[in-house]
Amino acid sequence: MNEDNALTPFRIAIPQADIDDLRDRLAHTRWPVPVPGRDDRTDFSRGIPLVYLKELAEYWRDGFDWRAQEEGLNEYGQFTTAVDGQTFHVVHVRSTNPEAVPLILNHGWPGSFVEYQRLIPLLTDEFHVVVPSLPGFGFSTPLSGTGWELARTTEAYAEIMTRLGYERFAAHGTDIGAGTTGRLAALHPERVIGTHIGSDPRWLGLLGDKFPYPDGLSDDETAQIEAVRAEAAAERGYLAMQDHRPDTIGAALTDSPVGQLAWIAEKFKTRADGAYRTPDETVDRDQLLTNISLYWFTRSGASSAQFYYESAHSGIDLVTASDVPSGWAVFDTHPLMRRAVDPWKAIGHWSEFTEGGHFPAMEATELLADDIRAFFHGVS
Repeated sequence: MNEDNALTPFRIAIPQADIDDLRDRLAHTRWPVPVPGRDDRTDFSRGIPLVYLKELAEYWRDGFDWRAQEEGLNEYGQFTTAVDGQTFHVVHVRSTNPEAVPLILNHGWPGSFVEYQRLIPLLTDEFHVVVPSLPGFGFSTPLSGTGWELARTTEAYAEIMTRLGYERFAAHGTDIGAGTTGRLAALHPERVIGTHIGSDPRWLGLLGDKFPYPDGLSDDETAQIEAVRAEAAAERGYLAMQDHRPDTIGAALTDSPVGQLAWIAEKFKTRADGAYRTPDETVDRDQLLTNISLYWFTRSGASSAQFYYESAHSGIDLVTASDVPSGWAVFDTHPLMRRAVDPWKAIGHWSEFTEGGHFPAMEATELLADDIRAFFHGVS
């Protein structure tokens, strides 16, 4: 890679004009006409409920303090660096422990480096923590061009770790980050100490499409998986748009803060006892809105969607085989998870938790930190 390898110090400093513009747009939102009977703020059966969305938008406009959140994020060291022509934003927090292991934390969509904000201080006693932002996400913008998918991104991450002086390192990821984590191990097994994946039962929704059904299922077990698959199918509207029409949805997300709010916030709801917890009952409201504000201020609602298009048309698998030691932590677990994902029990470290969900760094921070430490104690 013939380019400047400089690591340029970075601090977040959103112009006040952009903050004022956000509040002005929120104050002048053109709301849909309410549908009679659709007044349950926890009924996500048709998407995010209007009554709840209005509550969240009002708080974003009048109660949320971006400057306070910005100050908190700037407590962590950050830099930007160009790899293969693309600017990457990276959080880098060195441990004071001389025996610390470098650890790369990989996020997905609709997450960001903000997702790991509360996890970082729980890990720096044992790890040098590195959190790169995917190309087109957050401050890894603007996109330098087309073609930024999983494989190219993984190679860029390996290069970033080299520039930091980390020849050997550990890796953790969720969502898209599970893909970059696994691919790092597959392509650079001599460098990756081990991979730790944060997961949830959404993986069961991929059975029959990405993965085969496990053998010997009873009728009841088949019905359980079909129920998960049906719910997963109902969640994939965003996926179809971002996989195939990112430019179309990108225009709406860039112009409407409430559109961006609805697009992301809905993904943070969780099902509990047959009903839904609202997104800000699932994760901290201010952290949720910090993540969404990052998408808004950087216009990465549009550019992050491009990553889905590139990956969907690349022919590259999300999961890649590797002999590197692997550990899984499954949150909001389902009785059939290990039987479906690891029927041969080849994954040496397997943990299941009833708490948490798809965003464990935000939902179950201490459980995730403890599991990461426990896994890497056994392999490093």
